[in-house]
Amino acid sequence: MPSPECEIFIAQLGGQAGRVPVNATAYGNRDAHFMMNVHGRWTSRSDDLSCIAWTREVFMATLPYSNGGAYANFLTAEETDRVKWAFGANYTRLAKIKRTYDPENFFRQNQNIRPE
Repeated sequence: MPSPECEIFIAQLGGQAGRVPVNATAYGNRDAHFMMNVHGRWTSRSDDLSCIAWTREVFMATLPYSNGGAYANFLTAEETDRVKWAFGANYTRLAKIKRTYDPENFFRQNQNIRPE
């Protein structure tokens, strides 16, 4: 790891969260057994390139073992394309709700679901 602050976080999932029907809430990927988040952290600007590269390399190396999901709170501002991954099968339903209640996309300072 390029910095002592970098880490790979893995949490076990399942249990009650996996027993709730997929469309009962907005939470996606209820069938996942584990969640992994690559924490690329560092304190010195001189480590920017190496830490960013390491984080992206680990992400790409583990992607083939992923169920294709994501956890919205772990997404960076650059990962707007992965918001759909976070909500899985619920994304289309949530986008319709967003269109009904927030068609101008006023509430957008988040991992945004666009009104479609």
